[in-house]
Amino acid sequence: MSEFDTLELSSTNRVESSDRDPYTGGCQCGAVRYRVLGELTNAHVCHCRMCQKAAGNYFMPLANAQKREFVVVRGEISWFQSSEPVRRGFCEACGTPLIFDREAAPHLNVTLGSLDDPAAVRPTRQYGLESRLPWLSELDTLPGETTEDADFAASEHWERIRASNRQHPDHES
Repeated sequence: MSEFDTLELSSTNRVESSDRDPYTGGCQCGAVRYRVLGELTNAHVCHCRMCQKAAGNYFMPLANAQKREFVVVRGEISWFQSSEPVRRGFCEACGTPLIFDREAAPHLNVTLGSLDDPAAVRPTRQYGLESRLPWLSELDTLPGETTEDADFAASEHWERIRASNRQHPDHES
């Protein structure tokens, strides 16, 4: 029997609370919500091809949380076994990637984009540089606009998105 067979990420995981509020997060639709009661450490960006695929993006920002300090407060995490020692947790309803979990590790990796306040945890390291896209350093030089900029904000397309937005707010409710 592997640790994956016995580890339950649920409301039964409890630790003493720290002096600061727990990190909170969840999926886009709100079906899965979690808290991290301890510190998030080793915040990093992974450029490996597996993380690119799992995130549907050029890289995946992650941080370590002790498994015993990760508490699912609503819903249930679904799993994809991406390799023998690793599984990836996500919301079955909306597909949001939430967790990278190595079988033998005492910690799991929380996706930083799933945090309610992703700016609270700044990556300090990069992994998988062999797959890092060479033009990523040029992103800041691209022209850009906010969703509040006049042309985009006034468009019928944006009004329809706003009127039918099903994204869960970035807080527990």
